[in-house]
Amino acid sequence: MAATGRKHLVRDFNHFITCYLCRGYLIKPTTVTECLHTFCKSCIVQHFEESNDCPKCGIQVHETNPLEMLRLDNTLEEIIFKLVPGLREKEEQQELEFWKKNQPKENGQAETLRCQRLGLPDVGIDGGDAGDDDDDDGAADDDYHRSDPQIAICLDCLRNTGQSGESTVTDLMKRFIRCSSRVTVGTIKKFLSLKLKLPSSYELDVLCNGEIMGRDHTLEFIYMTRWRLHGENTYPMVLEYRPRIDFG
Repeated sequence: MAATGRKHLVRDFNHFITCYLCRGYLIKPTTVTECLHTFCKSCIVQHFEESNDCPKCGIQVHETNPLEMLRLDNTLEEIIFKLVPGLREKEEQQELEFWKKNQPKENGQAETLRCQRLGLPDVGIDGGDAGDDDDDDGAADDDYHRSDPQIAICLDCLRNTGQSGESTVTDLMKRFIRCSSRVTVGTIKKFLSLKLKLPSSYELDVLCNGEIMGRDHTLEFIYMTRWRLHGENTYPMVLEYRPRIDFG
């Protein structure tokens, strides 16, 4: 005979899915990596404007910039949306109405749109394609990774490698960029190729602390597992690039 347990109600899980600050359901749940406490993204960002401490446990999150220690929890967000009927639709409608009222009135350019689709909203790319302008109306409602946790990185050209294509790979005019922490190394390579006007067949290596990073590694993964573990490293994270070395 199958065991029959009592039916759980949403309120049974409220302790796990409500925000300590606003007492409502977690919207865009964002976790403090230092203590693993989770809050609504807007709530914790607003809190960190006045304090560098976690509002729940009081631990100092960061001496100067606690926003860098926040990570969105998309899995928890999906769980909450499944537990609370109608919450997703309500939030999407409110967000849509907000962006319609606060849509930036700037002259959109193809270079900016293309860079945004790569998850690099603050850096323009040379040599844009006018065809990208066809989607201006639809693009206005797209997120372009703006809601993702952001990370600042420095892209340095690695020289004296002895590679034949070293003269082709040069320094960027603007080495410091801010982008989504979910950007992958593959996207960084595409970005570098566009900025440096490299042939589509040209291959690059991207390194952190001298180690070649895999194409599917995200910046968040690299920061947490390669950069942050070295105590002497400072912010922002430095990634180096060079012509690809074929080890045969």
